[in-house]
Amino acid sequence: MRMAVRIGFGLLLTLVAGTARAQVQVRLGVPGRATYSELHEGLKPGTPSADTVGRIERMRNPAALWRMGMAAIRGTGDWQSGLIALTRLAELRSKAYADSASRLRHTIETAQENPFPENPGLKPEDVLPSLQAVILERRRAVEGDSAVLADILARLQSKQYDHGDAWVLGRLGAGAADSLSARFLSAESDEFKVRYLTLLSYFTDPSLVPLLARIYAAPDSFGLPKRYAMRASDGLLWIGTRESLQALLDARAAARSRAVYDDPSLRHAELDFLGNDSSSVISRTGRWLTEWVADLARSGAGASR
Repeated sequence: MRMAVRIGFGLLLTLVAGTARAQVQVRLGVPGRATYSELHEGLKPGTPSADTVGRIERMRNPAALWRMGMAAIRGTGDWQSGLIALTRLAELRSKAYADSASRLRHTIETAQENPFPENPGLKPEDVLPSLQAVILERRRAVEGDSAVLADILARLQSKQYDHGDAWVLGRLGAGAADSLSARFLSAESDEFKVRYLTLLSYFTDPSLVPLLARIYAAPDSFGLPKRYAMRASDGLLWIGTRESLQALLDARAAARSRAVYDDPSLRHAELDFLGNDSSSVISRTGRWLTEWVADLARSGAGASR
């Protein structure tokens, strides 16, 4: 997975874990990268879900994408397709629909009553992150990455950011990955270590692979609460290259050999920490890490010939 402000540490993961209710991370059919989806369980090419995602990702008509998003918000369209449509719309950086997103955001934020009378179960935080992504991606086109980076960085300490900001941040150049890495390494509280690490998990910059792998293999050496090392795994999976997935395999093996996560409190759904992490790989990519590494190695060799 946005303009909602989460302050309590106990609510941290609802902001930063990439929930499917807000701006989303989806990748399908990108050469050299593993499939990834926060929305579809085991998204696989050839399935109806994959066909839908692929079709939306190929769309270049901002008006059609906006209509899909608005239908989802009104409750007359598919919610997951609507979120993906707004994500795709953000990538197109349309001026007209960035303006539309800005007007809708203002309407939602200033509403005295439920801003979604046609879909009363919907909440502002379900919609605002995707609108923020549309707005910020247009700002990138107009003002450049450095200006958008400065804006987001200025809001991190006060926690005035959401999944839309995080999604755009992960796409920025202008030294964004280095800036967040430095903030993570110098963070003095658990809360901000987790926040900065989670923001790092939105990047696809391969230069982050060594750091994320070290964090996952030895979170204690970074003073990070162990259960939140899952964010480093998320980051390696989202990068999605053969090197990043092999690094995750190696880090998992190193953690197992050192019994880093052998703590009953880290168990979830009858799985230990590492077993749960393996399960999340299957649900997000549709395949085991070893299968992805082998497949990406073959496709890489084919591309080089």
